[in-house]
Amino acid sequence: MISKTYIQSILFLFLSAFCCCSSGDDGTKDNTPPKESLPPEASALVFPKNNEECNQGDIISATQSKVTFKWNASSHTDSYTLTLKNLETNETTENDATTNSLALTISRNTPYSWNIISKSNETTDTATSEIWKFYNAGEGNENYAPFPAEAVTPAMDASVDQPLTLSWKGSDVDNDIVSYDVYLDTANPPATLHANTTDSKIDDVALSAATAYYWRVVTTDENGSSSQSPVFEFKTK
Repeated sequence: MISKTYIQSILFLFLSAFCCCSSGDDGTKDNTPPKESLPPEASALVFPKNNEECNQGDIISATQSKVTFKWNASSHTDSYTLTLKNLETNETTENDATTNSLALTISRNTPYSWNIISKSNETTDTATSEIWKFYNAGEGNENYAPFPAEAVTPAMDASVDQPLTLSWKGSDVDNDIVSYDVYLDTANPPATLHANTTDSKIDDVALSAATAYYWRVVTTDENGSSSQSPVFEFKTK
């Protein structure tokens, strides 16, 4: 005859094993897939428009106005950084926003460039929009100086073979650019006039080997207004 004590021992061992198994299953098996963190997408810029005069905004004084920048909301984005660059002084500011618009007080009669960086709280990845340029309207201004030219080739700090091509991109709100003065030198800033041209490139430029060169472009319109690009740099092989 099986004793009562023996039966109690068997039941105790069975219940202990069942509890341990149940506890192990609950603590170790989690089939829920991890949440995927999608990177933010780039925004599409809306206003101020590219390569145009901005004459919308609240005039604060003869030298300043408040302009509301607008862009399309982008997917997987929690916040934005608006990067604004004064193209006359090259001063750059970064301005944070949680919506797809931001009002900033900026100088009148001044060229700017701007773009939007989309950010997410779930990832360190970011996305950057196109860069647009505009001219913030000034008081009684009927003609605007061209935007400073942008280097196309050689790229900044590039090491290049010879002969090479110097090329750049010019733009103007009034669309009346008439010429470019290209300064090229081994000194920074470059002071030697290399060419005056109506084209936006110079082919077959032969220079000394293994040398650092600096160049910039002065853009002039038909009213005699001009702008000076930043100094660009490259090295010859």
